[in-house]
Amino acid sequence: MSVGGALRPSAGALRLIAPRTATPGVDIADYARAVTAHCPYLAPSLDRGLTGWTLYEAVGAPVDVEAEVFHAAVQAAEWVRPLAVRAHGALVCENVAILGAGWEVLQWPHWALKHLYGPVGLMIGKFAAGEERTDHNDRSIPPPPVSFLPVRAAVRPRDGRFLQRTPNLSADVASARDDGRDVFSHIGHDWKEIRLWAQHLPSRQ
Repeated sequence: MSVGGALRPSAGALRLIAPRTATPGVDIADYARAVTAHCPYLAPSLDRGLTGWTLYEAVGAPVDVEAEVFHAAVQAAEWVRPLAVRAHGALVCENVAILGAGWEVLQWPHWALKHLYGPVGLMIGKFAAGEERTDHNDRSIPPPPVSFLPVRAAVRPRDGRFLQRTPNLSADVASARDDGRDVFSHIGHDWKEIRLWAQHLPSRQ
């Protein structure tokens, strides 16, 4: 498979377990419903079938899994882009979930993706299996049963708080406009080159 016309050299490092669905397995579905207490957009998204999940299993070396996680999330982002401007676009969320993957294979894909897609109005999240977090009201958020990257439309009045350590990106998201641009036009599609570019971005978190 290709992304933006570029063959993925590490194809096979992720095994597709379940293609995109709005009705994932019990563990993920229960987790998503529990998280609605912390996100006002999630319940209406679930009720309208606008939250999708694609489930993979990590089966390759970490360096190859990392590349495949990135490309899988690119596919999710390109799926979300045209939907984000439609009715209920703010409720669209695509999740790339990876069984057997930990924090280490999410970090660089997430960091690169948020900078590539923030200027066109998308937010990319990052959650590791079993990770414990609190929300902005200091309430405990249920730990996810699987590692995943959520991709959704930016909610400009609210998302600034997630980008406080990256003020330049925060400004990009606040003024974002999706004009249909190729977000890879300045960098190409090779993950090694993208990763090197991402390592030189300021204020990595």
